[in-house]
Amino acid sequence: MSEQAIYFEDYELGHVRITTGRTITETDFVVHAGHTGDFFPHHMDAEFAKTTPFGQRVAHGTMIFSIGVGLTASLINPVAFSYGYDRLRFVRPVFIGDTIRTRVTISAKDDDPKRQGSGRVVERCEVINQRDEVVLAADHILIAERKSKAT
Repeated sequence: MSEQAIYFEDYELGHVRITTGRTITETDFVVHAGHTGDFFPHHMDAEFAKTTPFGQRVAHGTMIFSIGVGLTASLINPVAFSYGYDRLRFVRPVFIGDTIRTRVTISAKDDDPKRQGSGRVVERCEVINQRDEVVLAADHILIAERKSKAT
């Protein structure tokens, strides 16, 4: 992983990047259930899941969020930090064997009302499956220093 200073002014509205893919496995289901305590049958019981509208086990939404965000972590930016996530939605189910990747689009830039020398950048994160269908969407809010603060 490399490090690069990307200041508020460097982010371009509409810029898009897409991560590499990651195939969801049985092990992912088991490990996530163990970490979170979410052993609901929709995720863990194949026979129960057959009786649901999806007909098979569905990945934990929180797991897809975690993996999808993790896929975006490819660069350390020492002049920005994550402020959080808004508007998280589980759009479509993800199943064992699906391959996901994350499309990140710079969707907004604004002044930060709490920090004079910084701005807020919104990255629209869309986790997509192997059919290019959006399965999860969220807005990632970054606080990024302005170049003027750095000089």
